[in-house]
Amino acid sequence: MKSSDQIFIRGLRVRCCIGVPEQERAQPQELVINANFSPLVSPGPLNDDIGRTIDYHAVAIRLDEIAGARPRKLIETLAEDLAAMVLDEFPVNAVSIEIEKFILPNTRCVGVAITRHTGEDAAGQGDEKPLGI
Repeated sequence: MKSSDQIFIRGLRVRCCIGVPEQERAQPQELVINANFSPLVSPGPLNDDIGRTIDYHAVAIRLDEIAGARPRKLIETLAEDLAAMVLDEFPVNAVSIEIEKFILPNTRCVGVAITRHTGEDAAGQGDEKPLGI
């Protein structure tokens, strides 16, 4: 694969216990996850070999497992957990995670979108300044 290639998963529906109020976290709710991956460069042709690319089915299974593994208050936390897992378990240089949540009245959804790269610290910060600075 080339450095400009992208692999993506769109509209992955997962169920998890998430929300700031305890009563919101009490019952699982559906979220939609979109994920985009920049695979590690693979020299030569793929030769129709899944071992030379990213198995998006395996990624989708892991995204679903991580989402349902434990309750969280913030979708931002879930996005960080998902991105960290992809970077740790799959041959990618970068991952973008977008999460849609269907909780706010009079909106289609609310959400968060993050991009993380290999080599970033656990908080996902390279040279970026924290909010408020």
